[in-house]
Amino acid sequence: MSYAASYSKAPNLSQAVNSVCDVIAEELNGESADLSFVFASHTHADRFDELSRMVCEKSGSSVLLGCAGESIVGGHEEVEDGPVVSLWSAVLEGAHVEPFHVEVEQTADGIIISGLPSDLADQKQDAQAVFLFGDPFTSAPNPIIDRLAEDLPNVPIFGGMASGGSGPGKNRLFLNSQTIADGAVGAVIYRGSRIRSIVSQGCRPIGTHFVVTKADRNIVFELGGVPTIERLKEIFPTLSEHDQRLAQKGLHLGIVMNEYQETFDRGDFLISNVLGADGEDGSIALGNFVRVGQTVQFHVRDAETADEDLVQLIEQDLEVHANSPQAALLFGCNGRGTRLFPEPNHDAQTIQSKLGPLPLAGFFAQGELGPVGGKNYIHGYTASVACFE
Repeated sequence: MSYAASYSKAPNLSQAVNSVCDVIAEELNGESADLSFVFASHTHADRFDELSRMVCEKSGSSVLLGCAGESIVGGHEEVEDGPVVSLWSAVLEGAHVEPFHVEVEQTADGIIISGLPSDLADQKQDAQAVFLFGDPFTSAPNPIIDRLAEDLPNVPIFGGMASGGSGPGKNRLFLNSQTIADGAVGAVIYRGSRIRSIVSQGCRPIGTHFVVTKADRNIVFELGGVPTIERLKEIFPTLSEHDQRLAQKGLHLGIVMNEYQETFDRGDFLISNVLGADGEDGSIALGNFVRVGQTVQFHVRDAETADEDLVQLIEQDLEVHANSPQAALLFGCNGRGTRLFPEPNHDAQTIQSKLGPLPLAGFFAQGELGPVGGKNYIHGYTASVACFE
């Protein structure tokens, strides 16, 4: 397996594409890539329709995927402003890569998804991972995730929603030589190198855990037989002043992924944002559905917690795997970067310091994809890392 990555901040798109493709060709010793990912900032928006074709012609990659992003990852850097093109390529010996374009239609009977490969279930034993990039205004990530879960159970999905566009038609997806404005693009990787996940949700549990005793879809009415807000009032005085301030600034609820564990700690929860509260019935509304009988715990998030979480999960990954990653892709949230951390380039530099140096590319998404507890979700404020052995 061979991997390479390069990025350019040249203001001229042709110069940027030529620069990154030349570096990739040299690092791959002239071999054509089986799979490449390209990410570009909206400074190049006036030439987005040329980008896919230019990269395909120059690089000769068999499959090209990617999208536009508000911020772009390249090497040790997270470029949050200005022109940038980031290219990541791999020669995947023994692998087969199947690209696809998903179209989404809203009908009276619900959402209809078309374009996924028809033989997914027949090849599920060989599937290593799925990469998926969608337009946030015209794709439906959760139905796509559910469909893929049926055909490819336990296969991780990485990627996210294109970002930086102010409305429908403003974002772009890249699929081979095509530039696409709607739906989603992706690829299934069969066989080849193992691809494992590190998904850092950047939160820390506070208080104690409870069992949900009354809920309806994303509304949690009672925890342990007591109105949810009353439980929060019980917990609040027990917190430090620092955690009280974090809870007032933004609260989250973690849903335990494996109920058979004896104890629950960071990384054992799917983090859901608390969207609102109802003072009359004591309920809270979440960004995810919850069921009666599930175990939950309140969480807080800040820069220090997010840093600890990413470092801890990377170290855990290295402890349980014999082989260190040879390359990685980073899909972070628009709410990270300098919007969360006091210094720029936090996630990229942390990955490089703990796992690298290695070829790294990616972008900041308007909703990022990654598995938690063996199931795929679309997240917020998360750093989802695909590690290639």
